[in-house]
Amino acid sequence: MTRSLAKALNDGLRHALASDPKVLLLGEDIGRLGGVFRVTDGLRADFGDSRVVDTPLGEAGIVGTAIGLAMRGYRPVCEIQFDGFVYPAVNQIVSQLAKYRHRSQGAVAMPVVIRIPYGGGIGSIEHHSESPEAYFAHTAGLRVVTPATPDDAYTMIGQAIACEDPVVFLEPKRRYWSKGEVTGTGGLGLHQAGVVRQGTDVTVVAYGPMVAPALEAAEVADAEGRSVEVIDLRSLAPLDTATVVDSVRRTGRLIVTHEAPLTHGLGAELAARVQDEAFYALEAPVIRVTGYDTPYPPSRLEEGWLPGPDRILAAVDRSLSY
Repeated sequence: MTRSLAKALNDGLRHALASDPKVLLLGEDIGRLGGVFRVTDGLRADFGDSRVVDTPLGEAGIVGTAIGLAMRGYRPVCEIQFDGFVYPAVNQIVSQLAKYRHRSQGAVAMPVVIRIPYGGGIGSIEHHSESPEAYFAHTAGLRVVTPATPDDAYTMIGQAIACEDPVVFLEPKRRYWSKGEVTGTGGLGLHQAGVVRQGTDVTVVAYGPMVAPALEAAEVADAEGRSVEVIDLRSLAPLDTATVVDSVRRTGRLIVTHEAPLTHGLGAELAARVQDEAFYALEAPVIRVTGYDTPYPPSRLEEGWLPGPDRILAAVDRSLSY
């Protein structure tokens, strides 16, 4: 069936709530309103306000409550309304949530999912278009994933809720209304990358909101006689380096693209790993196509700030010039 990414998440959350009475949702305006992006629309009416909980405006309290619930055997799913609102909860996430299972030598599971709409492209105001993935991917004890399609959104939210470790679940907000077929078959594991377009000349790795521009660039390149393989990373921590390295050994070239700024981004980590594991296969330097090392700009300037197909194609030209 065809679903938007937001509706696919709604279906996935509905399935989890119906399947396990220990699953519950917490967040600002997720109940009566159904969430700012309507991802939780209708769930309170069907499951009640003790399973779909409207919380006060306090992100540290939301995550702190979820930690306590997990200790009592529940599987809480927190919604952070916007990416830029997560920072008040970072102390709870980094100091407590990420460490508790390790601290207890595995005796206490932490099956907490933190849903965060992230990235730009919706013309919003300050604090509503952030890319905080590197903070969480750098934190040992957290799993960090991001779907790019409705099918992955449905499957991955269920996999994340079933996980015994805390999962930061990043939702590309400018893709909420993108539609696609939802099969629910779950062909890939939660932490597997997927080859979404096969090619022979250069590998482009993207995730979340950048998968669609990467595929668009690959279509244009194909018309110009250049074959681009596109990999959807899907998981940022842990990284499925093996899938990327296997592709690079075939193409000899790697481009990594993400909305987050260049410096210390996921692209740098991938570049380091590929050069460590497939150095002699590389025929050109690893190229990163990213956001700029500045705070996110006002909405009227964001289209010039965000990387897009043109910048990816320029990187393809540069890589193939070696």
